Amino acid sequence: MQLEELDVLIDKTATLMVQYERRGAQVEGHLQRLGETLQGLARQLPAIVKGSTAELLQTLPAEVTGTVRAGLERPLGDWRSSLQAAGAEAEKATKMLAQQIDGLRKLHRLLVWKTLGAVAITLALLLAGGAWLSLHYAAVIREDQLSANLLKAYNRADVVLCGDGQLCANVDIKHARYGDRSQYLPVKPR
Repeated sequence: MQLEELDVLIDKTATLMVQYERRGAQVEGHLQRLGETLQGLARQLPAIVKGSTAELLQTLPAEVTGTVRAGLERPLGDWRSSLQAAGAEAEKATKMLAQQIDGLRKLHRLLVWKTLGAVAITLALLLAGGAWLSLHYAAVIREDQLSANLLKAYNRADVVLCGDGQLCANVDIKHARYGDRSQYLPVKPR
């Protein structure tokens, strides 16, 4: 029962790991694309603004040009600082995500090793139990074989219960005697 629960837990953990790695990779890719897009926009924006401003500056008087330039520098500076802060936050989030992924990988490796250890111990116990059962039942079979041989000989012999529960046999008097004092005679077959 505990092995089934452990298997279920391992399956759920593995599924969670796969989902977490997939989502982490998606988030990391998304953050990287956003960072690249923001960097591209940051590089393009000054050129676009300069081009637009140059056309306007040619048509506007010098006084308006100075006011516009002063007015654009501050928002552009704020925008650049906001963009840099967003990039720093994205980089920080990416690093934190990478650390979490590394932690999950370590946990996954630990779980794999623990599972392999549990499987190895279980297999060793099963092998030991199987060997013990084989030896035990081999001995039981040997004992039962002796009993079976004795019952076969008894069934072939001409033996009956007689008198007060004693065993009587029809013996072969003409046959050779057995035993250390020649006290046994073979029983005739039925």
